[in-house]
Amino acid sequence: MNKTASKKIGPAIPLMIVGVIFFMIGFGVGISGFLTPALRSAFNLTTGQSYLVTAAIFSAFVIFGRPTGWVIKKIGYRRSMMIAFFVMALGMLLFVPSSNAVSFPLFLVALFVGGIGNTLLQGSVNPYITIIGPEETAAVRMSLMGIMNKLAWWIAPVFLGIFIDLQEVKVDDIILPFYIVTAILVVLGIFVYFAPLPEVKAAGEDDEEGVTAESSYAAGKTSVLQFPHLLLGVLALFLYVGIETLPMASIIDFARATFGDVDNLESYAKFVTLGLVAGYLFGVIAIPRFVSQTRALITFAVLGVLSTLLLIYLPPRYAFFALLLASFSNSLMWPAIWPLAIKDLGKFTKAGASMLVMAIVGGAVIPLIFGFIVDAVKTTEQAVVGNYQAAYWIMVPCYVFILYFAISGHKVRTKK
Repeated sequence: MNKTASKKIGPAIPLMIVGVIFFMIGFGVGISGFLTPALRSAFNLTTGQSYLVTAAIFSAFVIFGRPTGWVIKKIGYRRSMMIAFFVMALGMLLFVPSSNAVSFPLFLVALFVGGIGNTLLQGSVNPYITIIGPEETAAVRMSLMGIMNKLAWWIAPVFLGIFIDLQEVKVDDIILPFYIVTAILVVLGIFVYFAPLPEVKAAGEDDEEGVTAESSYAAGKTSVLQFPHLLLGVLALFLYVGIETLPMASIIDFARATFGDVDNLESYAKFVTLGLVAGYLFGVIAIPRFVSQTRALITFAVLGVLSTLLLIYLPPRYAFFALLLASFSNSLMWPAIWPLAIKDLGKFTKAGASMLVMAIVGGAVIPLIFGFIVDAVKTTEQAVVGNYQAAYWIMVPCYVFILYFAISGHKVRTKK
């Protein structure tokens, strides 16, 4: 049973509020996907250097993942969400002096500060949405939150596209939109503080030994590193976040290489969003009614391999749409990997959750490697579509490892 601080508030209002929070998390990722090609044009960066935009945001997860757990334990979920919004607002505000100084390193600092806020927000809101309602419907709630999150991936670049011309990026143009986003984040932080969000605690959270009594596997262990299925799950989540982020971070570049400098390039971001949202809708309808989370993870990992091969080998104008299928494949991996990795941790559950939050840094590493592969294989000054298709090979071993974790890796704790 989950415990809440208040019995008077139904689940609908907190779910709507948390839905807004998930939207803002996606909005931040969407902005980074938009800035990748924009800043490359403004600062004359190589493809690999431009993916430092994504790396700056996600590297905060590996540095502040563990401290996030300590902060939440001290001040609770709701206050942690409030502080997270304020830190994200500070990161957005730092874009203004970065623009005035026309400094790419300062842009990276601003993105890193925003990533710190995003780390705290992810660390507080993901457990919250799991605990706020019955355990058996947690996957449905996560899928609904995923829809809100991924819709923002598309809306963010469309919003910034109102102020920034993708064909001729001017750094000064980003000042006004980032002032607006800063104000929105500050308002949301204040709103969360006063919002009717009950403080919640998971079963056994107040017990010094956590849920050890429910897990004989955890008995006698002295370190969270003694759980091999957790370590494999952390790697699986690391790879998953990387291949989920890569389509969003690269789709505008790939669209430009495929279709040329056409108008409204930012609108191509909707293909990634459509694939993810379709997958989440499938999860809401099918899990666990028709298929288990484990079986869904196996199926979607296989589909991920197939969609990547289509992306690599189809003619460019058709391969582009394989990104939609790849995004569909990615949609259910987060809610499936997380519970398999954290199962039977006992009193080490919180430490394991912190490690899983740190694994989100994969969203920085995989796209960055992708960018440098594009630079390594290109033979002309500007990367062509074939260079991007060659670099997408990085997704295949990621899906294969996730498939291994779904079939066998998460079961190592049960093997003698």
